[in-house]
Amino acid sequence: MYRLRIQRLREIAAQHGDTSPAAIARTTGIAESSVYRILSGASQPDLISALRLATAYDTTVEELMELVATEADRVPA
Repeated sequence: MYRLRIQRLREIAAQHGDTSPAAIARTTGIAESSVYRILSGASQPDLISALRLATAYDTTVEELMELVATEADRVPA
């Protein structure tokens, strides 16, 4: 499972002058309410939103996301 690296997104957005959720929403075209949920960790961006974030901030989806292990990933021996 992949999860957004929220702090990394905040750092990259700040480098582009976007230090608030409203500014991130304006730059990316993602609804402000969605940006608030994403930045609070209440939800994860869908593929389109992840691509919008990466494109708007001249980075890659891989830079913004991290692979995290889940219970389903653990196979009993």
